[in-house]
Amino acid sequence: MREDFLHYVWQHQYFDKADLRTTAGEEIQVLRPGQRNADAGPDFLNARLRLGDVEWNGAVEIHLRASDWQRHNHQVDAKYDQVILHVVLTADTDIFRTNASLISALALAPRLAPDLLARYEALVAAPPAAPLPCAPLLGQVPQLVRTMMTERALLERVEQKADAIAMLHGHLADDWEATAYHALMAAFGFQKNSEPLARLAKAVPLAVLRRHRHDARQLEALLFGQAGFLVDNEETAQDEYIRDRRQEHEFLRHKYGLAEAALATHEWNYLRLRPANFPAVRLGQLVGLLHRRPALFDALLTAQSVAALSEFFAEAPAPAYWQQHYRPGRPGKVPALGKSSINLLITNVVVPLRVAYARHTGQPALVESSVSLLMELPAEHNQYTDLYQALGFEHRTAADSQGLLALHKGYCAPRRCLHCAIGGRLVGGGVARLPRDR
Repeated sequence: MREDFLHYVWQHQYFDKADLRTTAGEEIQVLRPGQRNADAGPDFLNARLRLGDVEWNGAVEIHLRASDWQRHNHQVDAKYDQVILHVVLTADTDIFRTNASLISALALAPRLAPDLLARYEALVAAPPAAPLPCAPLLGQVPQLVRTMMTERALLERVEQKADAIAMLHGHLADDWEATAYHALMAAFGFQKNSEPLARLAKAVPLAVLRRHRHDARQLEALLFGQAGFLVDNEETAQDEYIRDRRQEHEFLRHKYGLAEAALATHEWNYLRLRPANFPAVRLGQLVGLLHRRPALFDALLTAQSVAALSEFFAEAPAPAYWQQHYRPGRPGKVPALGKSSINLLITNVVVPLRVAYARHTGQPALVESSVSLLMELPAEHNQYTDLYQALGFEHRTAADSQGLLALHKGYCAPRRCLHCAIGGRLVGGGVARLPRDR
């Protein structure tokens, strides 16, 4: 048994409360179990209990064994002095606050219904390699519960991405245009090259970029030069475009003192990438966007539909040279930014950027309209979404895909079944048969 099972049992009060008493024989009445604490400190805060004739307000700490209190060194941590009840499976010792006062304990082992334990054990019995622990039991879960949990996971995923945008915004002196610039630069790496592109955004500050974004030649020199793509080697020795942009980059690099921030060619990833996803190709598409779309944030914020956003990205082609070269000095026909790539940019940048701004400015309607953009996008398909779809989960739009990915990453993979509405339904589904207060 894991400790999170006892958290679940306490939170939902899924135990026999008849003649409920502490290990010392003092009567217990649970008036409020408290709220789960996601930060350091006791497990449940703001609990309200009646112990004997006295009403207490404070925290509840939960362990499998009472002796875990000492094992976790709570006896020397003043944060745990607010604990009014120690809920354990087995009370194998007394525990005390830092001032040596005894903390009341409740032992749950004799109060857990066998059928509740059986359902929990059936859920956690799935082998570690099983991608979805509850898969054999899903037939017992109504479709509505699955849908509600997927939607909840979707909102959590969007909020997490918006949190990252908000943090970036804070680091950039609350400049939303700079935030959009940095977020887009990283996103154009499409995972494999997100990190070096994020560093390139720092290597070419927006304040410098703004002075030259209307001059295509200087813009290309700045970004491709700082990226390390304008090198002189056997492939580029006769390339007039590379030579010209390299000379311009030398001038701009010295003018703005950018030499130390420049990236080297070996910092870019090519392994298992199709040529259409090579870093120079993606950077060329970015340069086209930055040159033709000077007000990034305003455009991304005010677009009213996926169609408008798609047009924003699609109608800003890469410079002519980078439509014909997938690496410096290597000619080859390069496709334009594809529809699937644009959909990913909307999902991973536009929606969280708008949600972060909406939260910052207090516009709940903008949050809702931004998330609804995902419902206009087609579903993504990968090994995880296909798994859930095969098990009967709805999977029609990108909103479904994002929800399923969040469900897998946040709940199924880490085995957080008891934090999931689906796992909670499976474990607590028979709770109506559990003993109740008399």
